Amino acid sequence: MEKYGHWLKARMRFVAPFLTLTILVVFFSFASEGGRFFTGINLLNILQQAAALAIMATGVTYVLLTAEIDLSIASMATMAGVFASYLLVRGTPGLLAVLIALGAAIVLGLISGSITTYFGLPSFMTTLGMMQVADGLAIYLTKGRPFFDVPEITLTLGGGYLGPVPWIIIIAAVVLLIGHLVLAYTRFGRYIYMVGGNSEAAELSGVNTKLIRTLALAIGGGTAGLAGLINTGRIGSAHAGGFEGMLLDAIAAVVLGGTSLFGGEGGIPNTIIGLLIFGVLKNGLNLIDLDIYLKTFVTGAVLLIALIINVYSLKLGESAEYSEEESAAA
Repeated sequence: MEKYGHWLKARMRFVAPFLTLTILVVFFSFASEGGRFFTGINLLNILQQAAALAIMATGVTYVLLTAEIDLSIASMATMAGVFASYLLVRGTPGLLAVLIALGAAIVLGLISGSITTYFGLPSFMTTLGMMQVADGLAIYLTKGRPFFDVPEITLTLGGGYLGPVPWIIIIAAVVLLIGHLVLAYTRFGRYIYMVGGNSEAAELSGVNTKLIRTLALAIGGGTAGLAGLINTGRIGSAHAGGFEGMLLDAIAAVVLGGTSLFGGEGGIPNTIIGLLIFGVLKNGLNLIDLDIYLKTFVTGAVLLIALIINVYSLKLGESAEYSEEESAAA
């Protein structure tokens, strides 16, 4: 029994998020009126609502794995959607406008990474400044007025269907899959974990840690831009400050799944679990009889409790792994 308990503690990084998700699913299945929660239509709705966040969370996973943070992702998403619409209104073909806007988000991510790594500024401060830059660009381009002309491709990817499946879910699944394959099966993915786990050791091993961190933040900017473009198509308009809530949502979803804020631990499978937890919570609260003015408070309280449980579980897992290493050394 003691051996089983030790095994369980060592794997709490994966077990705790699963337990959290299971508890939420069971609770909302019984609490929702008429069993509306556990239906095929509603489950598809959960995936559709979480899809754009999943795209952004893929990049956040890379950033957190390198022990960095990016506070500019929501502003990048807004800027990309606004920039694409602005270019379209100025006569740029829709697809080209989307590609330019996506490229701009990647470039801003590269700038954030370069300033952080080559000038030694904390990514917290660098991306806080970049957040203001991206917000400023969006405000300047819109002049405070929304754009209702958005590229056709964003309308298709954000609100269209391939058969019975929404395109937005397909895009999110592809981005998550590519993100996982890169982390799990490429040298770059191994370097991401090495840099986040022990930057000094990685550097001594010949890894260009500055380049890896810069690229991670560029990926974060790129996925944020893509999420913003698709979300712009989903709602059919672009305006400054449109996606402010996605910043905390994306980071919370990644951490809820078990990816460490301190780098080197976690991955895309963890992020998927965290996204499901977040999606189930948001959707379930809309289906139960709860005062609309309490929903934000309850969402924050439940997320905070879940984060505390997950962080505590991570500490249990780390202590169990350390005990295993000591036993092996002995």
